[in-house]
Amino acid sequence: MFSALTKTLQSRPSGQQIQANILAGLTVGVIALPLSMALAIASGVPPQHGLYTALVAGIVIALSGGSKVNISGPTAAFVVILLPIVQQYGLGGLLVSGFMAGFILIFMGLGKLGKFIEIVPYPVTVGFTAGIGVVIATFQIKDFLGLQVAAVDGHYLAKLAALVQALPSVDWREALIGALTLAILLVWPKFRSKIPGHLIALLVGSLSAYLLSLGLSDFSVATIGSRFSYSLDGLSGSGIPPLLPQFEWPWNLPGADGTPIGLSFELIRQLLPAALTIAILGSLESLLCAVVADGMSGKKHNPNDELIGQGIGNIVAPLLGGIPATAAIARTAANVKSGGSMPLASVVHGLFILLSILLLAPILSYIPMASMAALLLMVAWNMSEAKHFVRTLKVAPKDDVIVLLLCFSLTVLFDMTIAVAVGMGMAAMLFIKRSVSLTQAAAIEDNHEGYQLPDKVMLYDINGPLFFGSAQKALKTITSVRPEVRVIILDMAEVTLIDMSAIVAMESIAKDLQQRKIGLVINGLLPRMILKLRRAGIRKHSGSVAFSRNLADSFVMANKML
Repeated sequence: MFSALTKTLQSRPSGQQIQANILAGLTVGVIALPLSMALAIASGVPPQHGLYTALVAGIVIALSGGSKVNISGPTAAFVVILLPIVQQYGLGGLLVSGFMAGFILIFMGLGKLGKFIEIVPYPVTVGFTAGIGVVIATFQIKDFLGLQVAAVDGHYLAKLAALVQALPSVDWREALIGALTLAILLVWPKFRSKIPGHLIALLVGSLSAYLLSLGLSDFSVATIGSRFSYSLDGLSGSGIPPLLPQFEWPWNLPGADGTPIGLSFELIRQLLPAALTIAILGSLESLLCAVVADGMSGKKHNPNDELIGQGIGNIVAPLLGGIPATAAIARTAANVKSGGSMPLASVVHGLFILLSILLLAPILSYIPMASMAALLLMVAWNMSEAKHFVRTLKVAPKDDVIVLLLCFSLTVLFDMTIAVAVGMGMAAMLFIKRSVSLTQAAAIEDNHEGYQLPDKVMLYDINGPLFFGSAQKALKTITSVRPEVRVIILDMAEVTLIDMSAIVAMESIAKDLQQRKIGLVINGLLPRMILKLRRAGIRKHSGSVAFSRNLADSFVMANKML
């Protein structure tokens, strides 16, 4: 815990490094400001909660995590998980879920699960991220075109059908501002400017909407100020409150019915699946981001400390109105490219957002919802990784393609909890299938590695791991031997693994051969595996069972048994 901060303090950064990290933090802050609001809106909560998340979680995770350069905050990956929680349990339920996820992340870090999280198969990751991109993009159509849809609820196909039916209600004013914002987002990268494209796009979109409303009496579009309002400590207004985040226990916040959601065992039980999903996705995103950042910066993160830091950040953030957070690849990449090399950059990024809340809240209220939708459409496209998706379809083995399409379809049509669970299950089954194919057992009829088989001796060459998926397949042929055979040699020098299923199978074979008065010589098995067999009762017994180090010894022992 706090490994990144400790290493930074021990390294005694120079004044030039400090300056570079301050500038990097300001750059990332400019990027994170509109994104945090947009992702909060997409998750079904007011935009200030996205800002609180970037402010609180961004600073806390940077100071307590295992990566020097990760920038944490609200991310697009969480949108498809958080929106259903908000619809069913309200803001209070969402923050309680994030609070619970924080403890789960800490337990994962303390349990040293950081390395295991990194082995999630590539098709699973690409499948659910592409599915998330599709879902996010679909949800933005309403604000991008100004569609008159009463509510976009239900499963994905129902939501899509509602949007299609509402297409005749397109508002040309919303569509114009949305299209203008999207066009700038697409064109701006070609200028290779250091100014973030989405900042220019939102600025142009907001100014265009404001100027057109002055010039045309009937021109008006929905903005953050017109869509959201607040009432805090006797202060009320539209848009984002220009106040510091307020401490509040998450369970005192309103549920879906508008009353405090409260805290009970039943609520915890209902929210536990959502909290687990948030924790798993948060760990995947943060560790994947840390790996990418290591490659860009040349640094090395501590995966378990990073999980603990993510957990602490997700415990603290809900207490100050923040939604679930994790490391964001786009913001982290911008941080590294801008010269960020230590947690100071993330702290500066958080302080920039804090000042923006206090000083720029009235200005931020003028941002059109259509422009925010255009920004999220761009985020969804980048997240979908369409090139990687298509390439995987073209070059991956058929089994991996099936896993990819299954994860993608389940994410879109149902939810990501089911997609990740089924995808990981399918990937595990395919891994077992491939591992089973690596295990081979063959009877040697005449000679083996230059050794001539003695009469009445049969030798089996066994290769690969012996586990629950392969033990029966590899060992079942040993039970059927010719009547004249009196000794069986198992050449297990290339066996890499023995689990309990294999031990039981070996025990059964030893007993069967002993009853038929057939000797058994086990050759080349590693000492740790021999110890496992001895614990199970398969011990060296004169005339019945023997262990050898090489084939020469095996044949000597076989002749003695004969």
